Amino acid sequence: MKSGKQTSAIEFYALAFGLFLGLAILKFGNPVILDSKITPPNSLSEFWNYAWPTHWASWILVPLAIAGATLAVMEKSSWPRIKWLWLLPLLWFGWQLFSAGETAYPNLAAMTLWQFFGCAVCYFLGAFLFGSKRTLNFLLVGILAAFTFCLVRAVDQKVFEYPQSHQMLLEGERSGWTNVPPEMLIQMKQEGVVITTNGMDMANPIILDKFKKGRVSGTLVYPNALAGAILLLFPVLLALAFGATKKLKPPIRSAAIALTLFLGGAGFFCTGSKLGWLIAIATGGLFLFRLNWSTRFKFAVLGLIVFASLGIFEVRFQNYFAAGATSVGARFDYWRAAVQITADHPLLGTGPGTFQKPYAKFKSPRAEMARLAHNDYLEQFSDSGIPGGMFYAAWIFLALAAIARRVWKLGNQTAFAVFAGLLGWFVQGIGEFSLFIPALAWTAFTLLGCLLALTANQFDKKSPDI
Repeated sequence: MKSGKQTSAIEFYALAFGLFLGLAILKFGNPVILDSKITPPNSLSEFWNYAWPTHWASWILVPLAIAGATLAVMEKSSWPRIKWLWLLPLLWFGWQLFSAGETAYPNLAAMTLWQFFGCAVCYFLGAFLFGSKRTLNFLLVGILAAFTFCLVRAVDQKVFEYPQSHQMLLEGERSGWTNVPPEMLIQMKQEGVVITTNGMDMANPIILDKFKKGRVSGTLVYPNALAGAILLLFPVLLALAFGATKKLKPPIRSAAIALTLFLGGAGFFCTGSKLGWLIAIATGGLFLFRLNWSTRFKFAVLGLIVFASLGIFEVRFQNYFAAGATSVGARFDYWRAAVQITADHPLLGTGPGTFQKPYAKFKSPRAEMARLAHNDYLEQFSDSGIPGGMFYAAWIFLALAAIARRVWKLGNQTAFAVFAGLLGWFVQGIGEFSLFIPALAWTAFTLLGCLLALTANQFDKKSPDI
């Protein structure tokens, strides 16, 4: 990056790619295997209000990837010092291709391959192009702007949208749906919000329960996906709220920090994510040990935080556990089936994204049907066999380990915040399917590649801040 013109080109590309990832957070927040279920928008209002088919994300990513590869060649960008971390993602994706070639479910495999291709592309673009402090800042502009909008949407859902929708549906049932225009009623039937039972139109009880519980999802597919986005991006948003506002007047700075804390905290609390809550406690502990306090005081504060957080956790989810923690039991059934599927197909699995097909045979009689294993790591084994699972797990573990060793020594709070978010998101993968959601996975792998290069460069220079 020697000439100003070339550096400007990379910064502009980083800004454009960050805006694309921001668009993904707003519009591509569904798992790719549900692509056929998403109706393309037909009007400007639908373009604004509804999710877009996930394959549209691939249409946008491909030309961006070509432009990025061209820029990397022109810039003569080099791989970060850890040479072997380029090989594992290639082995992983190559094995996905082998698995997809032998699957009995080619349509599901094809959709998933595009998603995994995007993960690999984003990782390499991050490592080759976004490994400097300025390009990271440009990249984060679009990502964090969209994430903030997602948080605002989540709070709006809790305070306004869900209560109003719940009340409207109850009144509709009581009034025979005379409170809604005929066109809206038809649309609600098409979307499954209103169902016909014994010749009578009634509100879908699943939708009613969703509105009553008030678990928000923002612009993403469901509440735990939003929890994943908060685990991934809130640490760096908060770090920038503290770091980038130092020159503002104290009242304005305090208001910006308070607003950031409110949006992230309220949004996270209203997701109702149990696993996310526990991960957030651990992430907070990481930040605590970065402070310049005595070790004894750090452990005392950590104990207090853990005690208070677990107390709130117990109160917050007491009804859930009193009801038998059904989602935990369901996940154990998914995971048991994933192990059985791996044992039956140890080499190539059943094909990328195909868990739902063999699970229909292996699931317990009383278990609900699931499309994904709710564990990104186990699903790699069941979908693409033991080699595919091992390549993926080794890639993630070794990349995070390499970054952790450097980022802890750097004393760089922004880089550490990005790392903490990545660590939390990848840990959440033991209980979720975020790898199959473009909004989350592509953002995470871009930041993973970016941080791999950034920490290598900054570690060499001993730079204290971004």
